[in-house]
Amino acid sequence: MTEDPRDEVDRLVAAWRAERPDLDVEPLQVLSRVSRLAKHLDRARRAAFAEHGLEPWEFDVLTALRRAGKPYELSPGALLRATLVTSGTMTNRIDRLAQAGLVRRRPDPEDRRGVLVSLTDTGLARVDAAFADLLRREHDLLSGLDLDDQRTLSSLLRTLLAPFDSP
Repeated sequence: MTEDPRDEVDRLVAAWRAERPDLDVEPLQVLSRVSRLAKHLDRARRAAFAEHGLEPWEFDVLTALRRAGKPYELSPGALLRATLVTSGTMTNRIDRLAQAGLVRRRPDPEDRRGVLVSLTDTGLARVDAAFADLLRREHDLLSGLDLDDQRTLSSLLRTLLAPFDSP
């Protein structure tokens, strides 16, 4: 039987156990690993987006539009809900994406006062390429786990996260 590889968290936990044997440091076994993995994921994501000339916030807005399906169009309010930013921030982001030629605004035919934001052909091509690159990098991050282990980890993380995501 092969022993699990040691990582930085093992060293951190051992040091805390030696220094503070009165504390239960067991949560560090999971949450420090999640935190460290999140940093590696953030680096991979930023690299994937940068390869395609995108900032993380640009990717967030463009993917919200892309996930909406044809005609890849949402109201600014729907984009707010999808990206969890303020109205002023979203207005600024839409302005910047429109200036870059990645989205366009048009009047909402259902609401004379409203507008709809949609992907341009350039925006669609850019977000599709960035997303494919991101998935390649994420597959690489998970390459140490077989598919069954990935599904088990996904299920466990869902159980942990669900209470935070409920309304």
